[in-house]
Amino acid sequence: MTAHASSAVLVGRDADLAALRDALKRARSAEPAAALVGGEAGVGKTRLVEEFARLAAADGARVLTGQCLELGEEGLPFAPFAAALRELLRADGPEAFGGQERHFARLLPELGPADAADVHRGHLFDLTAGLFQRLAERRPLVLLVEDLHWADRSTRDLIGFLVRSARMPRVLLLATYRTDELHRGHPLRPFLAELDRVRGVERRELDRLDRDGTAEMVGHLLGAEPEPRVVDTIHERAQGNPFFVEELVAGDPDGCGDIPQTLRDLLLSHVDRLPEEAQRVLRVAAVGGSRFGHELLVRVAGVPEPELEGALRAAVAAQLVVADPDGGYEFRHALVREAVHSDLLPGEHARLHGRYAAAIEAEPDLVPMGRAPAEVAHHWHAAHDRPRALTAARRAAAAAAERYAYAEQFGLLERVLELWEQVPDAAELLGVGHVDLLEETALAAIEAGDHQRALRLTRVALADLDAAAEPLRAARLLVRRAKLLRNAAKSDGVAEAREAYRLLSGAPRSAEQVALLADVAATIAAADPDGGGRIAQEAMAGAAVLGDVALEVTATITFSLVCDDRIPAQEALERTRAAADRARAAGNLPSLAHALVNVSDLLFSLGRYAESAEAAAEGLPHAHRVGVSRTTGVFLLANRAEALMALGRWDEADALCAEAARFDPPGTLALPWLRLRARLRLERGAEGADALLARGAAFLARPYVRPEDWLTQTELQILAGRLPAEAALANPAALAVRPRYAWPLLAVAAAGAADPATRQALGAVAAATPHRYPAEHAWAAQVAAALGDAGPDAWRAAVAAWRADGQVHPLAAALVSLAESCAAHGDRPGAAAALQEAAELAGGLAAAPLLDRAATLGRRLGLRPRAAADELLTAREREVLRLVAEGHSNGRIAERLFISPKTASVHVSRIIAKLEVANRVEAAAVARRLGLLADGS
Repeated sequence: MTAHASSAVLVGRDADLAALRDALKRARSAEPAAALVGGEAGVGKTRLVEEFARLAAADGARVLTGQCLELGEEGLPFAPFAAALRELLRADGPEAFGGQERHFARLLPELGPADAADVHRGHLFDLTAGLFQRLAERRPLVLLVEDLHWADRSTRDLIGFLVRSARMPRVLLLATYRTDELHRGHPLRPFLAELDRVRGVERRELDRLDRDGTAEMVGHLLGAEPEPRVVDTIHERAQGNPFFVEELVAGDPDGCGDIPQTLRDLLLSHVDRLPEEAQRVLRVAAVGGSRFGHELLVRVAGVPEPELEGALRAAVAAQLVVADPDGGYEFRHALVREAVHSDLLPGEHARLHGRYAAAIEAEPDLVPMGRAPAEVAHHWHAAHDRPRALTAARRAAAAAAERYAYAEQFGLLERVLELWEQVPDAAELLGVGHVDLLEETALAAIEAGDHQRALRLTRVALADLDAAAEPLRAARLLVRRAKLLRNAAKSDGVAEAREAYRLLSGAPRSAEQVALLADVAATIAAADPDGGGRIAQEAMAGAAVLGDVALEVTATITFSLVCDDRIPAQEALERTRAAADRARAAGNLPSLAHALVNVSDLLFSLGRYAESAEAAAEGLPHAHRVGVSRTTGVFLLANRAEALMALGRWDEADALCAEAARFDPPGTLALPWLRLRARLRLERGAEGADALLARGAAFLARPYVRPEDWLTQTELQILAGRLPAEAALANPAALAVRPRYAWPLLAVAAAGAADPATRQALGAVAAATPHRYPAEHAWAAQVAAALGDAGPDAWRAAVAAWRADGQVHPLAAALVSLAESCAAHGDRPGAAAALQEAAELAGGLAAAPLLDRAATLGRRLGLRPRAAADELLTAREREVLRLVAEGHSNGRIAERLFISPKTASVHVSRIIAKLEVANRVEAAAVARRLGLLADGS
């Protein structure tokens, strides 16, 4: 029998292939669709997706493919996307990029010089999504990303954006990864867990073949029916791994040859059958990676080209290497390359990596454009040439920063720091001092989101610095440390800020000195509002003397912020709006985005919720443009979400919270979206509140908690029943300094307090807490009604106050309380009227707990208050109801909507309760009668 190199038939993957075709079908219908295919090395992931891609192309879809590089976290950012775009360029030419070639040149240098403008990578992500959407308008697009376990941070970020934010119709994103590479600390683990929660993402892990599958595969490989003994032997030794099966059959058709048991030995035994020259060339090629160019191999191998071609021909004939369309080569299995590379002798390993590094340094065009810095850094490091590794890593870090690949930049700079101690003349080679490098690495760590590492690096830099000789640098590092400490909730940072102020006071006036004074003012104000205000005024005066508009804007914003609770909000708003106008006129986008955070916040305080939402929306594109999406951008998203929540636009607010979560803001910067989304979940009785509450509660146990954070998190914990009402009294200092956040806490505590002593204490605190703005007046009226014994009139006053303010949910809740009070005092008509209005408002919000409370009172009074049925149901519940009306079971509904059967059951139960029907059949009938099924089903 003759053994063939590989099976032409896909074996044992019918269900997996069908699942991928279903995913493409959903994408064709403009539903969210992404598929993640995992499995151990050699299990057949690539074979499966190749077959799927063939069928998809035959069915009219376009397929673009990219592969992650095994350089991993230090590798070329966005490598698979660059490969996919290169494929597009080769097929369609530059016209395919719709006039955006200068932007896409950051990913694909072949397109020419990149746009010199400072374009934030968020804009690059949007452009990439837009390109794929345009391609998909003509025909469905399959974007295939292979070997996700090797993906760099930037590639993961872009994939996450495309899946979670872009929601591209008619595009299926398909990615493969090795499960046996995912050690406990592997960065792909949390990334996959996040994607699992996104609607439309399907994750499949390929199992090994069973004995029947092995038999079928061996039959195809041999071209004849195999004997049972041969199948048993091969199946036992390969353990159902298709690649192992192929290798065993290729080595010995009977599967009984003297082949080592371990994978490494198995792969190397296959390599050992090559001629000696081919083995040597294969060892050289393995050092270059899974893919290698012909010209680069010629430079490194050091053999005449005819001999090199003969060696490669032997490797190709043995199916160890395949030629690719770009004129290079690729190992047929990455495991072959890994095995060959690991078999190198130590000296051989270092020597060959050094030769690769030198060749690429001399001729960067030997590798795809843009890859040279990362490749050179990788090879010099592997060659153990510390001086060259040091300088190459620094250059690669700079190249990564230009592509907004901050995580890669940080990793490379960490390597530079590691090598610094090992290279005697490191400072001369790099042209920077050790403190410079520490500061640069700390900034990269902040951009990459590793604030803990940034904190440690800043501490070391301060220890190495002579503050007397460099007061400005010392002050800058102290301010940065203060911010990091506050964000990590480790301390208030005031001690560091005071020392920074001491240093700045003796330094000559300059733009940096004034900017740092503004930062110092913001930090000190947390403990000393008067002192912070004075320093902010000092910063404003210094900026005026310098005539620096940007600095004046920053200092004015800081002054308004630190004096937030000591000057009227209208006055602060006028100052901050004037600062925003100046920033807008000067084109100072960072200051404008920062100012709009404060503008939207002040408008919210004044009860001008629609204007607050608009101001935050204006700031968002500016924040993205200048690269502060994870800081200023998250605050803008939270401010807009909070204003929309007040207006009753809860679905929009929830989407904004989800967007903020995707930016993964570090430390306490996550608290704004966390508290808003937790509140939404609680007020809607939706799943997921517990996890959000637990994350928020964790901050309460940290050494330092800002007053507003303590107030809002404690409020949520009491609202959820996790803390008793008296917990609201545990931090009187916080209650005294932040009335805006103190009043909601007092209201929640007053509603739940039964103990007379607690109620009395709450009343005393409420009497001492100022109420200046519409919402604070309403909260004060609500607290007075909850703690008093005055009957319906007190609740009527609270309802009137909430009407004046305009927040929807608090008004609905006050109306239910008014109805309860009316019922208790025998005013049935008053109770009915209040209950009806409350039900209509709560139904529009899908506020299930409040609706249940209203329904309970209605049943007790013999009333049937209900909102319009289409308002009672959330968007997801309408989706579920549509499927119920089509006759689907809970299990099938779960499959269609990518939720668990338990969640589907909960949705169905809520629908039946809200529509006040007895069963699914009646629910479907009501839905049809009321026209809830827009498609007429």
